[in-house]
Amino acid sequence: MEAGNGGAGAVSFRREKFIELGGPDGGDGGDGGSVYLKSTRSLNTLNPYRHQRSFSAARGMNGEGALRKGKNGMSVTLEIPLGTVVRDADSGEMLAEMLEDGQRVCVARGGRGGLGNNHFKSATNRTPRKSQPGEMGEMRDLDLELKLIADVGLVGFPNAGKSTLVSRVSAARPKIADYPFTTLEPQLGVVSVTDIDSFVIADIPGLIEGAAQGAGLGIQFLRHVERTRMLLHLVDLSDPMQEPENAVCIIENELAKFSEILFAKPRWLVATKLDALQDEGRRENFEELCRERGLTPMFVSAVTGEGLKQLVYRIHNELSVIS
Repeated sequence: MEAGNGGAGAVSFRREKFIELGGPDGGDGGDGGSVYLKSTRSLNTLNPYRHQRSFSAARGMNGEGALRKGKNGMSVTLEIPLGTVVRDADSGEMLAEMLEDGQRVCVARGGRGGLGNNHFKSATNRTPRKSQPGEMGEMRDLDLELKLIADVGLVGFPNAGKSTLVSRVSAARPKIADYPFTTLEPQLGVVSVTDIDSFVIADIPGLIEGAAQGAGLGIQFLRHVERTRMLLHLVDLSDPMQEPENAVCIIENELAKFSEILFAKPRWLVATKLDALQDEGRRENFEELCRERGLTPMFVSAVTGEGLKQLVYRIHNELSVIS
């Protein structure tokens, strides 16, 4: 990010017919433009800045005679999604945490314009030939890290049914397909419970074993669930290649390795794809897993809608008591 330099002050003297000794009338330089970041709900990702990474504000114009001040440089305001953490790339210092819609922070301040020679006149120096150059604008490299703000985060293996669930309980329309890692970036959906009550659910790209060390899509999405109030761990009951116990333990281990705080969040186990279940023994295994953890087994089918309404109401009730 590069702010604009300030314009230079002018050295000028008033010269008009019939007016002798008009005196200095050099105007001040204009201030350089600054670079601002502004948070907005209309963005969910930092993708707009994937290719263009350099931004510059305009410099201030130089001052002119007749005490005319130079025009200020145009500032630049960049919109970023809610939940973005802004750090100085060189020092690592956190400059801002964008948690409110419309929050605006200056990350590179423009240079002030220089003073014209009019400011340097005195009783002993009536014809000052001195002015100030404009100040340099700030230059700063930034690291932007997005941590989504949601009430509920969905975790689980790829193809566990997270995107389909979000599409059924909210107006969000994430991409849905029958191959792993269909979801490549987090998706947010607003779930309406009543006319006035709602909560935000986040579809997080699928995790695999070793995600906390960078395997698969790695930790770049685990950090998104750090700000959620609770987690739903979705387990695909229809997958004959993986037992429910194994699927649950692997994800739990990855959450624990990544963050103790994340692992300690309220977390429910939800069995998905009930419509495709062929082995009732898998259902019994899942129920036993829940009992071992002191949880109530929950079963849903995003295809038939079975269990979805009950799940939404249970989540709403739980959120009302979670601080």
